[in-house]
Amino acid sequence: MLQSWRLGQKRCRSPPRGYRTSGSRAAVDQALSRMTRRGQLLRIGRGLYLRPVQTRFGVRSPEVSTVLEAVQKETGEVIAPSGAATANQFGLTTQVPLRPVYLTSGRTRHLKLGAQTVELQHVPRWQLTLAERPAGAVIRVLAWGGRDRGRALTAELKSKLSPETVEELSHVRGRVPTWMAQELSALVPVRG
Repeated sequence: MLQSWRLGQKRCRSPPRGYRTSGSRAAVDQALSRMTRRGQLLRIGRGLYLRPVQTRFGVRSPEVSTVLEAVQKETGEVIAPSGAATANQFGLTTQVPLRPVYLTSGRTRHLKLGAQTVELQHVPRWQLTLAERPAGAVIRVLAWGGRDRGRALTAELKSKLSPETVEELSHVRGRVPTWMAQELSALVPVRG
């Protein structure tokens, strides 16, 4: 099984579904368990396995971004950085989360990547609107700050956003809560 998995392996991915035709479920589970014990695979979560990366310093788990891309592809979930991490990237806070937290449309869970644990938190779908775009980052920052800090965050973000991002935000105001739609409207320049 490992040989056939190696042939198609360019990125990390979860093999159990693809290899159920290789034998009974129990046989596939047993083979995955053995490969995990030998260090040929890493079990990062229920039903999710990946190949460790070999470096000149030894074996390690792949980068978090690579793992999350694979999880998104495998499960069909939307995954995006948390509002706190995004606020830090915008320079709105100096707080840095101790462990990586990502927002997901799937269930809340923890992925173990060697010694590192990545937390996936389920959030409402509106928080993942435009997840891959800068406009989605603004939505997550405002959700993180909440209604109380929304106005102050909007004022700080206004100078940091491109006209394209503001335009995208103006189109998604109907998908977010009313208080956030009002803050997003404050970003849109008045045309007259």
